Amino acid sequence: MCGIVGIINHPEAANLAYLCLYALQHRGQESAGIVSSDGGKFYQHKAMGLVDEIFSENNLSKLNGSNAIGHVRYSTSGSSVLGNAQPFVANTLAGSIAIAHNGNLTNAMQRRLEMEQRGSIFQTTMDSEVIMHEVVSEKAELIEDKISHALKRVEGAYSLVFLVNDEMIAARDPKGFRPLVIGQLDKAYVVASETCALDLIGAKFVREVEPGEMVIFDKKGMKSFSHFTEEKKAHCIFEYIYFARPDSSIYGRDVYPIRKGFGMQLAREHPVKADVVIPVPDSGTPAAIGYSEEAEIPFELGLIRNHYVGRTFIEPKNEIRHFGVKIKLNPVREVLQGKRVVVVDDSIVRGTTSKKIVEMLRRGGAKEVHLRISAPPTRWPCFYGIDTPTREELIASKMTIKEICSCIGADSLGYLSHDSLYWFEKLSKKEWFCDACFSSNYPVALTDNPDIMKEAADAKIS
Repeated sequence: MCGIVGIINHPEAANLAYLCLYALQHRGQESAGIVSSDGGKFYQHKAMGLVDEIFSENNLSKLNGSNAIGHVRYSTSGSSVLGNAQPFVANTLAGSIAIAHNGNLTNAMQRRLEMEQRGSIFQTTMDSEVIMHEVVSEKAELIEDKISHALKRVEGAYSLVFLVNDEMIAARDPKGFRPLVIGQLDKAYVVASETCALDLIGAKFVREVEPGEMVIFDKKGMKSFSHFTEEKKAHCIFEYIYFARPDSSIYGRDVYPIRKGFGMQLAREHPVKADVVIPVPDSGTPAAIGYSEEAEIPFELGLIRNHYVGRTFIEPKNEIRHFGVKIKLNPVREVLQGKRVVVVDDSIVRGTTSKKIVEMLRRGGAKEVHLRISAPPTRWPCFYGIDTPTREELIASKMTIKEICSCIGADSLGYLSHDSLYWFEKLSKKEWFCDACFSSNYPVALTDNPDIMKEAADAKIS
């Protein structure tokens, strides 16, 4: 999960990129970076940490030029170190080129090995560098042809923005796993992972970059071409469940009403006699509102989130029970005391956090705790740009729902059904989306992970 942005033809390109990264901070908190260009000369600044920790008025003032691209990172390929921070820049005979990538390649290890055997030297462990090597080794003259030919040799999920001389190029994989939108601000063009970034800087939403499309931006404007034959789409359904900000619009739909609808479906599928509905903030809030409205049970804030928590490296020597969760969440006893509580969250991964939340609510005075999840059970790892654990670590891959309920200590547990996940897509449900984390239907071959592909195939047979 990462966020990318690009700005072209604006005198404050780096400042606008910085603001857009602020809006996209939820997509990655490990590192951030901006590369700007001025007449083909590149300037860059990147570091580990959050956007407001990395950029200052001083270092932003050194990012000259009217073009810039930026990136916030949550590592899904390559370790969390400064060397893997993006945008990634390469200096070539044809000039400098920078890339920012959201997604994950499924054949990166194979392609990397082949290139290393031919003499390529890699500076990072990112799959994004594989794309860069493919581009710079391509013999075509025009940069758009180099990128087009290179992308035909990689597989998996990618939303990309390149900075080359005085051009900016955006591209999206042919299945459209990750979102990418285009905006306009006066004569400047903006590309970003989500529309919330456009909103912050006052850019007008133009359209999405289509799956398999490449869009080239320069001083003359914008031109587009599709460099892939049309394929069945596979938009990531988890963007609607959790990743995207609820005030964004992606895949042609507003996120908030879809997320609220998940909660309404949950209330129909898993009703329970209760006194109050509360969310696990912030990702569970829209679904909890939907559950509350459909079930006609009052909505309250029973857990308060500390929004100023980054990473803490200090923990008291005398162990504080559930310290990691308590530093982020705290129960509101006034809301919980003696109540039958429905608590709504977006997913259960390992189950450890859910167990701590249930215990926290009981210590806060809840008489009953009924956990409702606005997604089906997560049984399979993702290889298309989400940092999920191995299958062995996913609690739903080894336990029944009844066993999970007992393990986390809830009075009841209800997951959204697979069919209700697509309540908003009446005519062609499942045709446009990837839900491999629930169904094991991986839409692109996992070339670097054949064992999982075999396990998924065996599971379908059994």
